[in-house]
Amino acid sequence: MSDDMTFEEWYQYGLSKSFCGPPLCVEHDGFPTTEEEDEWTLENGEMPCFSMIRLYADDLERMLVEQNHSPSVWRRSGWE
Repeated sequence: MSDDMTFEEWYQYGLSKSFCGPPLCVEHDGFPTTEEEDEWTLENGEMPCFSMIRLYADDLERMLVEQNHSPSVWRRSGWE
């Protein structure tokens, strides 16, 4: 993988290697779960913890999210 990949190239690489799925809207599409996770949810009355990655349209959107959502800032440490 090259450091100068475009976002499209990076995302297509992730899809081709099965590192990720397609972008979804949790509000409209629901959580992408397995049947086992759905059963766990019903049995325990709560959702399992899911990791997610927010895709930003540009630097301004990233900045505005980070101003409004502190975990988007402090969870970044260790990944850069």
